[in-house]
Amino acid sequence: RQTGKSFFLKHTFPEAIYIDLLLADIYGKYALDLTLLRKECAAFTEKKIIIIDEIQKLPELLNEVHWLMENTFHRFILSGSSARKLKRGNANLLGGRALFYEMFGITSQEMEGSFDLIQILNHGNLPKHLLSAQYKKMLNTYISVYLKEEIMEEGLSRNLPAFGDFLRVSAISDTEITNYSNIASDCGVSVNTAKGYFQILEDTLLGRSLSAFVRREKRKVIHAPKFYFKNVGLVNLLAKRGEIQEGGELFGKAFENFIFHELCAYSHYSNSEWNLSYWRLSSGVEVDFIINDAEYAIEAKGVKRVTNEHLKGVRLFKADFPKTKKIMLVTLVGITYKTDDNVWVYSLLDFLKMLWSHKLF
Repeated sequence: RQTGKSFFLKHTFPEAIYIDLLLADIYGKYALDLTLLRKECAAFTEKKIIIIDEIQKLPELLNEVHWLMENTFHRFILSGSSARKLKRGNANLLGGRALFYEMFGITSQEMEGSFDLIQILNHGNLPKHLLSAQYKKMLNTYISVYLKEEIMEEGLSRNLPAFGDFLRVSAISDTEITNYSNIASDCGVSVNTAKGYFQILEDTLLGRSLSAFVRREKRKVIHAPKFYFKNVGLVNLLAKRGEIQEGGELFGKAFENFIFHELCAYSHYSNSEWNLSYWRLSSGVEVDFIINDAEYAIEAKGVKRVTNEHLKGVRLFKADFPKTKKIMLVTLVGITYKTDDNVWVYSLLDFLKMLWSHKLF
């Protein structure tokens, strides 16, 4: 939602046939006659690219798309902001015939020379919000529209006030281990309902869970997942954080969320498709991000001065998994350096530059 999918598609494929199901008249004519798309395609004498935007509005149209993919030479691009209606309605998901792409919020690479960490940690990463002085009002509207269109109108929650409470409580626990029992208690719902609410956030692309890394346990580790909202601006609004400034716990949490967003976006855009997880001991020592099977380890610390305490987690991980190719600490230090025991301490700008230039790994 509002990551720029429609803008991107229109400008990347200007000659494509564009069907916007968000428009009532367009939606209406295809809803009344699902065969209309097939009839229109039959009239084309040349190969066409056909974009159907907001496909989740009319899942039944996927059967026609499936047939056209099998029996014609046309190519289809389908986009939407929620997969939940497709999944719940047992829609035709094209049986592996389509490639999946996800569009994330703005990344540091896309901001080029205008990257401003404090701005993105406060405004969030959606294009219109990031560049607006009225970002708080826009974030409020975003949540209101989300509750109305995704939750109430599609019947995803019978108890809208409880779901609103859940959004606030889950935002407070962003980047932390998910305690379903505590969250359910705070919202006055059952544990299963709380788990279902988290699934709603994932299906509507508002956030994603991060599983625990538990391979070859040498110590007692935590198994529960964490949860990250995909837009730190929403977290700030829902959790009533106020203005995020450098230093302190809230800055550290927002900084970690930002690094997670960059890693997820790079993994998908570069076709790396990493298996991301986190590692945490029962004592509380942890490493924020583990890539694949302990191939790389990354800790995010929003500090300008690194101490041994900041390095404790990555050093314990290194001791348990000595074959890890590279262990990194991403910080606000001025100069990137490597410690005597081969832990890379990166300045944020160096880390981001090397990440997006494919030189980090």
